[in-house]
Amino acid sequence: MASKVAVFQRPPKFLDLQESRDRVVQGVGEAAEAGAQLVLFPEAYLPGYPTWIWRLRPGGDMGLSGEIHARLRKNAVDISGGDLVPVREAAASHGITVCCGMHEIDAEFSGTTLFNTVVLIGPDGAILNRHRKLLPTNPERMVWGRGDASGLRVVDTPVGRVGMLICWENYMPLARYALYAQNMDILLAPTWDTGERWLASMRHIAAEGGCWVVSTATALQANDIPADFPGREQMFPDEQEWINPGDAVIVKPFAGPAAGPLSREKSILFGEIDIEDARRARRSLDIAGHYSRPDIFQLEVNREPMPTARFRG
Repeated sequence: MASKVAVFQRPPKFLDLQESRDRVVQGVGEAAEAGAQLVLFPEAYLPGYPTWIWRLRPGGDMGLSGEIHARLRKNAVDISGGDLVPVREAAASHGITVCCGMHEIDAEFSGTTLFNTVVLIGPDGAILNRHRKLLPTNPERMVWGRGDASGLRVVDTPVGRVGMLICWENYMPLARYALYAQNMDILLAPTWDTGERWLASMRHIAAEGGCWVVSTATALQANDIPADFPGREQMFPDEQEWINPGDAVIVKPFAGPAAGPLSREKSILFGEIDIEDARRARRSLDIAGHYSRPDIFQLEVNREPMPTARFRG
């Protein structure tokens, strides 16, 4: 049975959690009104992927980067503090499954470290899974800490069994295999990467894993950066520059794109998926099943949470 999926790539309001969250809530409603049962938002959407890190020289203007990071920290998502409640309520109100990327603050231990996190919310508003990016890429390591594998899970949803990997995690073969080995129907891949190499990787994963792949970055121009963003004129002088084209795409198992890519459009991509297509695709190639060789290759995944401190008494 086919399910309608929405892929949201409109820009957030950078460094403004409340406004960006309002755009998520609005997008959830719009997707549901169009009949979607699942909606995907980009990597670090709340409150915006840190594109400035690719334009500030590492170790260069420490004052500017420190000011930006301080504002980012104040607008990061505290899940335990209720920052996702409006999104969860929107999911429940519309009966839709929501996947959203965010900067998550470590409210439990340090109160300061941020994680690149993606959360899957069920149509009843419950958090089904929280996954923190295992390894930030290049200058991202100045923004985010490293996640553990506690969220490297595939969970049941009304549209099928869903796993999540963030951006270049999708280039990690063992991370992919860990999800394939959990009977995954749909891989959600919120990202900042775009272009033919990325899209080719999404097609490859759909073939390799015999699964649907849904991916998007944020379609963003320089004029989407707020006027009060620190260092805006220095880093984004060309108002019409496309910083990211978005490239939202839905890829069918073994069959190429079913919808998209949607490039340079601040919009929502819609498409239909049928999980039976994934299960049929694995008849000939099931790399976590009959096409595996566990007598030769073995993978062990430590999904225990890794707290930075344990307290007794």
